[in-house]
Amino acid sequence: MDSAEYERKIAARFATFDQDGNGYIDREDFSAAAKAVLAEFGTTARSDKGQAVFAGAEAFWQGMAGIADVDGDQRVTREEFITGAAKRLRDNPQRFAEIARPFLHAVIAVADEDGRGPTPAAAVRVLCALGTPPELAGQVATALDGDGDGRIAEEEILSAFAGYCGVEAPDA
Repeated sequence: MDSAEYERKIAARFATFDQDGNGYIDREDFSAAAKAVLAEFGTTARSDKGQAVFAGAEAFWQGMAGIADVDGDQRVTREEFITGAAKRLRDNPQRFAEIARPFLHAVIAVADEDGRGPTPAAAVRVLCALGTPPELAGQVATALDGDGDGRIAEEEILSAFAGYCGVEAPDA
């Protein structure tokens, strides 16, 4: 992967987290993501599932801030993301997925409408609520159902998230 490709991928990862597009990632971006998912599935914030999504979003934010907010201003700039989070993503993508686990687990519970695991269609709804274009969301959701059983397991989602975040460094 060349430097330009790497920068493009990192910029895309950053934009995914910067929900409001203001140029930095902060607690509000994670709160907005939680609200969007809950709204998509008609789940109230005060319900147990809603509270779990917000608690997971807060845990995710704290983890992100812990690895990337170098100056301690409670927001992660693109530069901090590139030098802090992206390096850690490359070094240990599974660890980053673990930071996201509480949020992903809570979102899965909201999207799992019959207790058998979320369907690819539910995954499309989540991804679109988080700002993924519908055509890409469909491709991703189909790929998440790795065993083709029509359900997406939490480990499949965590593994995919780790892979998505685990951007390799450009060739030297």
